Amino acid sequence: MKENPLISMVSEIKQCTLCQQHLPLGPRPVLQVSPHAKILIAGQAPGLKVHKTGVPFDDASGERLRQWMGIDKNTFYNAQKIAILPMGFCYPGTGKSGDLPPRPECALAWRKQLLSAMADIKLTLVIGTYAQNWHMKETKQKNLTETVKHWRNYGSQLLPLPHPSPRNNIWLSKNTWFEQDLIPELKNRVKNLL
Repeated sequence: MKENPLISMVSEIKQCTLCQQHLPLGPRPVLQVSPHAKILIAGQAPGLKVHKTGVPFDDASGERLRQWMGIDKNTFYNAQKIAILPMGFCYPGTGKSGDLPPRPECALAWRKQLLSAMADIKLTLVIGTYAQNWHMKETKQKNLTETVKHWRNYGSQLLPLPHPSPRNNIWLSKNTWFEQDLIPELKNRVKNLL
């Protein structure tokens, strides 16, 4: 029986040191993938807590994201159902207003190969500006708010979201349409796929 290419890729990624000199805490790639996953969460990069645990979205952002999706932790961490692929696999460090942007090396080295090995993906949740820049290229709007506001324009397989971080509480309070209109649709799409 032929080995799935995803297994060898993940093994290589776990040993990756491409951007080691730029990482304040060294490399610790965090991702969750399976060739059978139906939903892809395309995020930014692990935060400090996730770097320490090695578990994707093992923080307040993850709690909110699971709430938005209407699923529990067991479902969320079932790689056969949900893949989690950040733009940068390692914690990039902290800047003036939060974590630094994801390192670009991961997407350049691994993203296309990983996505091509996950052919069963039916829905991609595109979280935050960096993921939207990569996954949505010419179709995104002038900024994150406008991109998320026009979520209906992206069909049934792509859903842009703001980052679920508590740092975005002000954004959520200013954009009440998000929880009124988009979250019920997100929960419905997730339920139908799972």
